[in-house]
Amino acid sequence: MSNLLQKRWHGYHSVWVFLLQLLLVIVVSYYNWIIGLVLLCLVLILNYGLIQAERRFNKELTMYVTNLTYRVKRVEGEALQHLPFGIVLYSPEHTVEWHNHFVCAMYDKETLIGESLSELFPSITLSSKDKKNEEAKSPIEVTLNGRYYELVMNEVERLIYIHDVTELAIMREQYEGGKAALGIVMLDNLDEATQGMDDQQRTAIIARVTTVLTDWAKQNNVYLRRLSSERSLMILNQRTLALLEQTRFIILDEVREMTADLKVPMTLSIGLATGVDSYSELGELAGSSLDMALGRGGDQAAVKVGQRLSFYGGKTNAIEKRTRVRARVIAHALRDLMQESDRVIIMGHRIPDLDAIGASIGVLKAADMFKVEAHVVLDGPNPSIERLLERIEKDEALAKRFITPEQALSMMTEHTLLVLVDNHKASITMEPKLAERARRVVIVDHHRRGEEFINDAVLVYLEPYASSASELVTELLQYIHEKVVLSPLEATTLLAGITVDTKHFALHTGSRTFEAAAFLRRIGADTVMVQRLLKEDLQEYIAKADIIKHARIIHGHIALAVTESNTKIPQLLIAQAADTLLNMTNILASFVISERPDGLIGISARSLGSMNVQVVMERLGGGGHLTNAAVQLEGTQAEAEKKLLEVLDEIDQEEGLFE
Repeated sequence: MSNLLQKRWHGYHSVWVFLLQLLLVIVVSYYNWIIGLVLLCLVLILNYGLIQAERRFNKELTMYVTNLTYRVKRVEGEALQHLPFGIVLYSPEHTVEWHNHFVCAMYDKETLIGESLSELFPSITLSSKDKKNEEAKSPIEVTLNGRYYELVMNEVERLIYIHDVTELAIMREQYEGGKAALGIVMLDNLDEATQGMDDQQRTAIIARVTTVLTDWAKQNNVYLRRLSSERSLMILNQRTLALLEQTRFIILDEVREMTADLKVPMTLSIGLATGVDSYSELGELAGSSLDMALGRGGDQAAVKVGQRLSFYGGKTNAIEKRTRVRARVIAHALRDLMQESDRVIIMGHRIPDLDAIGASIGVLKAADMFKVEAHVVLDGPNPSIERLLERIEKDEALAKRFITPEQALSMMTEHTLLVLVDNHKASITMEPKLAERARRVVIVDHHRRGEEFINDAVLVYLEPYASSASELVTELLQYIHEKVVLSPLEATTLLAGITVDTKHFALHTGSRTFEAAAFLRRIGADTVMVQRLLKEDLQEYIAKADIIKHARIIHGHIALAVTESNTKIPQLLIAQAADTLLNMTNILASFVISERPDGLIGISARSLGSMNVQVVMERLGGGGHLTNAAVQLEGTQAEAEKKLLEVLDEIDQEEGLFE
């Protein structure tokens, strides 16, 4: 080819060069015609030779191109068939029209012509034949027979390129799976479980638990380093963490069952984190995950992977703390915060119940003991507190301490202390703007901690073991001041809050619950007034009975009631119906679904402790407690029922509904 180009270069002859030569001959002939004649002959001979060379070059070039074209046509079909990547041409109906051998090898078939693309590649999306997408689509990765392939679409030409990216995918999985994960394991109730033991017995039980934990770590390729008698550090990678999530952290059950056999019930809480490159940030996330697990009652694992937060376990009630050291510390800290504030604003959740109002009044009286201006936010009456508000209105001094959310916003300053009772989520407070605007927030709550949380709170007293927020506030009152002074109405309101949340001291009660009730009774709480506050209206009772008659049994021990469509039921009545269903024989959990007056679909869930209804409601976007939870959904009752049944089926398949 280089020789041909060389000949082409030498044989190049243009008209303007020939004219220039003739001009030179004419000029020379003008001075000497003999020399001009000789020069003319030379020019003619030279140009004749060049023309002949040009013809020979063109002939050779034509022959070369002809031969090359023949060779290309001869091998192009074979080259396309044996390319190291796949090519698929498809019809407007999205069926295969042609493909090369690479695609045959993928599916181990002789031909795929006529096959539907949706069956071959279910993950791809194709536009209609009348509407082609000319923009380049992102590559799609598919898995087939243990290998990974990347599909590149060209809808204009109805063409698919397929690349084998197995090695790249394996390297990516190895890289992602090898990323570090950090965890903290904690014995939830070591002090309570070993109280009364001598050092030898305490050491023996800790050694027993440590042995089980160490064996589990070795079996799962986890590095475990003991930090103290109740804390251990876990170092693992994402691959191992994924396997542990598949087993749903069976170590939680093993430790619980083993210690139960020893008559010393102990549980574990695990906080794990991964997905960030900074080890310091990884440690902080692991610590916050552990706090989340403990805040939800312990006996569970909280796993933070990037933006995903997952929970495993949580099958038992929180263990009651027998010592009141934390209550005393929180009471002293709350006292200092109140004295440093210009005023205190107390706020519960939307549609407050007796527990929220009782706890609010308790905090209000604590502020009064230190002569700090305090107010309770109330967004409006509701049936559950109607009788209580009627009694409060008769007490002018107490009634004027209740303010609207708008008034609270106008009072808020940089030095105002906001106390949230019976909730820890800004979105469900009476006025979320107050939680956003407050510089200093205190949380007093007994619900299991959810994913949403006010992280910048200056003081958090969140104890899932407690029966109610009123119980926690009652304990704080005993330590916050030497002499507690409550009126009979105020003490009765706190007692009513405890009574409501414990279902008349039948559920979720501990020794400290009865101690708090006894304290309130000593300072003037009226049990008869509590019963009057909790009396049911006849029409409400009939409406509740109408809800219950729609109940049916699912999964053997779950009562599910779905009200008639277009029937709006208040949330309080939905919850009361769920409570009543739980009293039926062989019923371990109950769910009631109904449309609320605000148009949302409310679901109330209750259990006797053998099923964690909080987990069920969280999967639907709600929350609550192990035995008491709820959620509000948009849509119809039928859609809400379908979602609930799907979640129950998933949990039943994963770990069983009842343990």
